[in-house]
Amino acid sequence: MPKMLNLMVACAENRVMGRRNRLPWRIPEDLRIFHEETAGRTIILGRICYQTWPKAREDGRRLVVVSSDRSLAREGVQVAGSVPEALAIAETMPGEIYVNGGERIFEEVMALDRPMRLHLTLVHAEVDGDRFFPEWRHLAWREVSRRDSSDENYSYTFYILER
Repeated sequence: MPKMLNLMVACAENRVMGRRNRLPWRIPEDLRIFHEETAGRTIILGRICYQTWPKAREDGRRLVVVSSDRSLAREGVQVAGSVPEALAIAETMPGEIYVNGGERIFEEVMALDRPMRLHLTLVHAEVDGDRFFPEWRHLAWREVSRRDSSDENYSYTFYILER
């Protein structure tokens, strides 16, 4: 039986999750939760996410980067040419599998018929951006937990959804 996939993302109400290869906001609480939750985990992510996440290789994370650029491989980082190859590699690694983006990888993974958990930080704002999280609201998710929070710039909700 395949492992549960954990998708972890923060996006705005209009599904924006990135702008010019960066997050379009700075929410310290979300970043802290993200780093704590992914520490020691197997992570599937795209090249841009890998290259723009300075702490990706810290805290015992085992990375599988989806890219045609095999030169990204190093200790703690494996490279896969496709999402199916990345999943096959990740299945052989210990622990749960986390998927951290980007847009195309989320699209491919969400189309799979397998158990998954969505760790979603929904930022209650419409923001400009050029990377979008796939529409998730029409899928048959079951809400496991929800917690509202805010900072001086945004209000947001932390959800955990399963299907």
